[in-house]
Amino acid sequence: QVQLVESGGGLVQAGGSLRLSCAASGRTFSNYSMGWFRQAPGKEREFVAAIRWNSGNTYYADSVKGRFTISRDNAKNTVYLQMNSLKPEDTAVYYCAAGTTVGIRSPRGYDYWGQGTQVTISS
Repeated sequence: QVQLVESGGGLVQAGGSLRLSCAASGRTFSNYSMGWFRQAPGKEREFVAAIRWNSGNTYYADSVKGRFTISRDNAKNTVYLQMNSLKPEDTAVYYCAAGTTVGIRSPRGYDYWGQGTQVTISS
C-alpha cells in the first residue's frame, strides 16, 4: 500500500533552517503532485508547497515564498522541503501528501497522507 513517511522535524531557533523529507512508496508517483501542508494547534490545515512529480513545477504559499524550497529526488522517491529563515509562526505539524487532482492547494486534492512531523521554532 501507499506509504508516505516524513522526517526531519525538530526544534530550532528563529532564523534557523530545517529540511523535511518525505519518503514515498507503494506505487509509481510520476503522475502525482506531492504537497506539504501544516497544521498549528487550533488552526486548519494549510497549504505550504507542492511539486508536480513529472514536470517539477513548484507552487508555494505566499507566507513561505522565498524562504522554503520544495524539491524531489526521483531515484530515492523522496520529496524534500528546505525551510530557511524560520519564524515562530512556522511552528506546526507538517504533513506530506500525494494526489492526482489539479487542486494542489487544497487538502481535498490529496489522496494519501503521512503521519506528520513536528516543527517548533523558538523566538
